[in-house]
Amino acid sequence: MSGSISGLQSIMSCKSKTKKLDISLAQWSLHRSLRSGKIDNLDFAKITKEKFGINAIEYVNTFFFEKAKDKAYLTEMRMRAEDIGVSSLLIMCDNEGSLGNPDSDKRNNAVESHYKWHEAAKYLGCHSIRVNAYLANSFNEINVQDYHMTDTYQDQIGFAAEGLRKLTEFGAALNMNTIVENHGGLSSNGSWLAAVVRAVDHPRCGTLPDFGNFLIAEGMMYDRYKGVKELMPYAKAVSAKSNEFDLDGKEINTDYYKMMRIVIESGYSGFIGIEYEGNRLDEISGIIATKELLIKSIEKLRY
Repeated sequence: MSGSISGLQSIMSCKSKTKKLDISLAQWSLHRSLRSGKIDNLDFAKITKEKFGINAIEYVNTFFFEKAKDKAYLTEMRMRAEDIGVSSLLIMCDNEGSLGNPDSDKRNNAVESHYKWHEAAKYLGCHSIRVNAYLANSFNEINVQDYHMTDTYQDQIGFAAEGLRKLTEFGAALNMNTIVENHGGLSSNGSWLAAVVRAVDHPRCGTLPDFGNFLIAEGMMYDRYKGVKELMPYAKAVSAKSNEFDLDGKEINTDYYKMMRIVIESGYSGFIGIEYEGNRLDEISGIIATKELLIKSIEKLRY
């Protein structure tokens, strides 16, 4: 572990024309341990620092879903992170409805359901909440052959932009960002999601490009490098998805060197969030492998 930590410090301090990058940990990387009760949400900051030498975290709302308005609980979360020097960056928000629902009442209900997460994130010291622009009930809702030629594609830009704009304006009043991840369905089309953010046209609305979430429909995968390149101009966070590694420590689905070149060349400055969700390595080993790969990729690009 000490080698990984010193390697990260050298990345941050090396002289380079590229902007500062740092590494954070997305809570989803530990979702099996959290769901089983092996670890508790309140211990996330401590585990992140002690086991991985990482000083910034990204929460997932489903691990404290009923606590969004529980000030005592949020205070404990905040204090546990602050006491050990861990920064809380964002909350990834799911299960609060579709911000791009074609039904205006359902869309507005979804927007308002997210308000409490902006307030909770603000209280925790975060800069953003991550939301979803499009939620299909099933991949079958999208016609693999002609989805981009239908009214659905264009109409959903308008619906999603309307919901996002309303939520963004609420967050902006709190000095918070509303950021959108490519997270399945139309949102996994980088061109579509970029068009949504342009339509929102607000400095507090941006993206969280994920290296791996590019499955539009069953049998239809969007090019991940093209997608990340399209989303990086609006990025306020980045998610380094990983699943499986070869014997050389390379992620088998994503060329991290190629992906990090796209991130760095975009001029992005900020955190790269580790999001391990593989099965072959246990969660701790998978997080460490992802961190080491990120460090190697960034070092190679910086020199």
